[in-house]
Amino acid sequence: MQLDPTAQAAGVHLIAHDTIGSTNAEALGLARAGERGLLWVTAKRQTAGRGRRGRTWVSEPGNLYASLLLTDPAAPERFPELSFVAALALHDAIGGRIPGLASRVVLKWPNDLLIDRNKFAGILVEGEGTSVSIGIGVNCVHHPAGTEYPATDLAVAGVRATPESLFGPLTAAMTARLADWNRGSGFAAIRAGWLARAAGLGKPIRVKAGEAEVSGQFETIDETGRLVLRLADGTMRNVTAGDVFPYVSLARQ
Repeated sequence: MQLDPTAQAAGVHLIAHDTIGSTNAEALGLARAGERGLLWVTAKRQTAGRGRRGRTWVSEPGNLYASLLLTDPAAPERFPELSFVAALALHDAIGGRIPGLASRVVLKWPNDLLIDRNKFAGILVEGEGTSVSIGIGVNCVHHPAGTEYPATDLAVAGVRATPESLFGPLTAAMTARLADWNRGSGFAAIRAGWLARAAGLGKPIRVKAGEAEVSGQFETIDETGRLVLRLADGTMRNVTAGDVFPYVSLARQ
């Protein structure tokens, strides 16, 4: 793994592992021990990878597993915005690989990336005190079977990519997008960029949170990143957390 020169120039550094429990857990553990970031932690394989809501993230060799540790990037209440920052950076890094690829990759609220309607990447933002770790997993050549939301990998989608080939561009894109975000003062521009690449915007969707489920039209995301649904009676509802599923299709037409 190698950092892009623009990331190096911004003071970012890297710790690369062959096998580790979780890159996010390692990054936050280093923060507790005094590490101040900016620091990427990567692994060829994770033995205890995790996704949102306590889910296991299957972590076979050949996929990208990386976490970026930041210290005091903004007030802790703004940490969830980093999921949108990271999604845009990953879209930048992947979308520029071959002509036409960017239009096949869309962003699924709140933290996934889809290619041809199937999930191939996820983001997990975890904060402790003033430290926050942005975990990014990309299915390059492997993907899990039997998932509630259909999964795929870049190889199946016809995109040749290795963790090494994605990581450098990702570090450059994250450096640029974090500068755009600017401790949260630039979230309006991040929000606009995210919406321009959003899956299912203006379409009927279902949102599940535990046993609860709500349906409506995906109107937008608000100024804090919450999903805004138009319900059948015309009223609006802001959704803070949940899993999004399509009624017809989450792909943009």
